[in-house]
Amino acid sequence: MSEAFEHHEKAHEAAHGHHSSNRRIGLMIAILAALLAIAEAAGKSAQTEALNRNIEAANFWAFFQAKTIRMTTMRTAGEAAKLELSADLPQAQRDAIQKQIDVWAQTALRYDTEPETQEGRKELAARAKQAEAVRDHSLAAYHMYEYASAAFQIAIVLASATVITGFLPLAWLSGALGVAGVAISLLGWLAPTALHLGGH
Repeated sequence: MSEAFEHHEKAHEAAHGHHSSNRRIGLMIAILAALLAIAEAAGKSAQTEALNRNIEAANFWAFFQAKTIRMTTMRTAGEAAKLELSADLPQAQRDAIQKQIDVWAQTALRYDTEPETQEGRKELAARAKQAEAVRDHSLAAYHMYEYASAAFQIAIVLASATVITGFLPLAWLSGALGVAGVAISLLGWLAPTALHLGGH
């Protein structure tokens, strides 16, 4: 009789321990799901920022090209007008041509650099490169968050499998993947270009 009672007690303790273990794994799944949601949101934000900065850089480069064309047109017109100065012209006409050449030269210079408005070629190129740098940083962060999300998803699957199978090594592997996901997420936030995993 006492053996049957002991067997019943051990079975009860094992069932209670299994139930407690499942509760811990359930809590781990909930934490992993929350981390997955955070990584997904951060990745989406980084992706949107990368797209916006890519458009911004493209706009700056288009503006840069337009300024280059205008500057080249002004300089070409000035060079053509200089040829007319070599002809035998009245002084008043020569003065008018020289005045126009000076205006074109000044305009061409303004197209090349205009610090006041930040819309000269040099300033536009600098702004485009700055937008590209932010784009590349955000794109690298996006890739890191994608890797972190994958780690969290696999960790959730393994933790769920632990509940079904009772095979605890899967829970340890799930926890390790969760820690890896957190580490990758932190890299995406603090130093996304550190590992160069984005493929760009």
